[in-house]
Amino acid sequence: MMKKLLLPVILLILTLGFWASSDFQEIAAGVAIFLFGMLMLEDGFRSFSGGFLEAMLAKATGSVPRALGFGVVSTTIMQSSSLVSVITISFLSAGLISLIAGVGIIFGANIGTTTGAWLVAGFGLKVKISAFALPMLAFAIVLVFQKNKYLRGAGLVLAGLGFLFLGIHHMKEGFEAFKDQFDLSRFALTGLIGLVIYTLIGAAATVVMQSSHATMTLIITALAAGQITYENALALAIGANIGTTITAIIGALTANYQGKRLALAHLVFNLVTAGVALVFIGPIRATVDFISAGVGIPADDFTLKLAVFHTIFNTLGVVIMLPLLKWLITMLERSIPQPEEDLSEPKFLSGAVDEFPQTVEYAMRLEVKHLYDNAVELIAHGLNLHRQEIFSAQDVEAAVRTSRAPVEFDIDDRYETRVKTLYSAIVEFATRVGAKDIPADVMEEVYSLRDVAGRIVRAVKAVKHLRRNATRYTQSDQGAVTELYDQLRIEIARILVEINRFDLSGPDERSSLWLDHERAQVVSDAHDTNARIDTLIRNRTLDASMATSFLNDSRYAYAAMRDLLDAAQAFHIEPEGALAEVERILSLDDADLEDLLPRAGGKNDGGRGI
Repeated sequence: MMKKLLLPVILLILTLGFWASSDFQEIAAGVAIFLFGMLMLEDGFRSFSGGFLEAMLAKATGSVPRALGFGVVSTTIMQSSSLVSVITISFLSAGLISLIAGVGIIFGANIGTTTGAWLVAGFGLKVKISAFALPMLAFAIVLVFQKNKYLRGAGLVLAGLGFLFLGIHHMKEGFEAFKDQFDLSRFALTGLIGLVIYTLIGAAATVVMQSSHATMTLIITALAAGQITYENALALAIGANIGTTITAIIGALTANYQGKRLALAHLVFNLVTAGVALVFIGPIRATVDFISAGVGIPADDFTLKLAVFHTIFNTLGVVIMLPLLKWLITMLERSIPQPEEDLSEPKFLSGAVDEFPQTVEYAMRLEVKHLYDNAVELIAHGLNLHRQEIFSAQDVEAAVRTSRAPVEFDIDDRYETRVKTLYSAIVEFATRVGAKDIPADVMEEVYSLRDVAGRIVRAVKAVKHLRRNATRYTQSDQGAVTELYDQLRIEIARILVEINRFDLSGPDERSSLWLDHERAQVVSDAHDTNARIDTLIRNRTLDASMATSFLNDSRYAYAAMRDLLDAAQAFHIEPEGALAEVERILSLDDADLEDLLPRAGGKNDGGRGI
């Protein structure tokens, strides 16, 4: 309701302002150009995602000081604490960084955002920056139309800076002309009431513009033109810090519980910082005067003194909150507890991870692993086995043969809730991010992971078909037919055990040659099974009807094994590297596997590592 009312109110204010004063038009246009520049700047830096930015962020998670430093440096470079907040929420939601690292980055971003005030007060108002803006825009448009995404990104960054400078110029010119017609400083308020009201105005302005940097620029240009008093400008700056949390809160709406925790941390930090600044406004002002005099800032240069104030109170907030970091993390975890795990719901594919290639790929990989874990449990129970028992067994064959009791559960219902639901979410996610501007190599990996999920689902469906007869013929020893179904259960269990070992091993220890050997063994086992059935029928040990049912079930079983092995290979084996290339050359394709069939003369358990 509030958002619906906000738009017409803003449009009405702009209309009245344009009607009342042509100079107001220049100020409003300056703000609009500045915000457009911020958007272009953010889009430009997003073009570099998937590389340098993510690499820096990954390295920044080792310690709180490094996370703090990343927040300062990245916000200084990008001139957008909002973008840094969105990136951090995205990486935290995907599980790429820890909560404490995310909080450290947000702390640093608050310090980094103060450099914007210095840029405007120290450069933007002292130099005719419109002279720089126009050449920057001319060079930018050439780069923007290049096919190379990094050149295009550089063009967007350059254009963003050009529009920022142009917006500052128009705001400054607008306020200078506006003061001749209307003196806004007549509305100045002193004392506590002025502090509170102007803090609220600063917060509201930042909520509307979605940029504390834009609010600070507006405050500084108005202060330079004498349209607001220094005292009221300080309060507006405090309010801008409160209002900037709205971006993190909006970004967290589509995030998981970790993203919501980070948004709450941002809100708590900025409220505490603002509260300290309001309570100790007198001592902080005295400190500003002392530092300004020490570095040679004139007593009447209120714009630079505002930049000093902005830096001091943001830094003071970090100094106060860092010793309380562990308490803050505990409070966040209690306020927004981790939800009880619902295996039927996607855990990692939240809307917050869509924005950046690395989070897209990482979240997709984690969700496919989640699907596989659900599938393994379903496959094991479908064969009346328990995965932890077979994973920990010294002798998998003996563990399977002693597992006779049926596992009572509704396999169709479990498939719908634990497998099909997740697979649908994975397919929907791949389709959704495919419509975004994601690098081709990342999308190729996303689609590959989607196909891995499809193979896992097919394996589960095959076991669903197998379950009824596997239960019927293995609850008690019924001779040859029980032995046949036990052998299928043993072979599937061995595949699950080996894939689990493969999963737990390090990347350097994994080899696609092992997977190819297992695929060859599956083909050989299938051939041996067919030959064995022929022998049992001829010896009248197995009747034709029962043999036909088993042959159908064995096809399901071996199809499930092949799908599981193919999924493991696509999920784990990296295509790059010299060793991978050698293994690709040596690996067996389907035609090679078929060639093994005539030579399969007996069961061979070698090479399984059991």
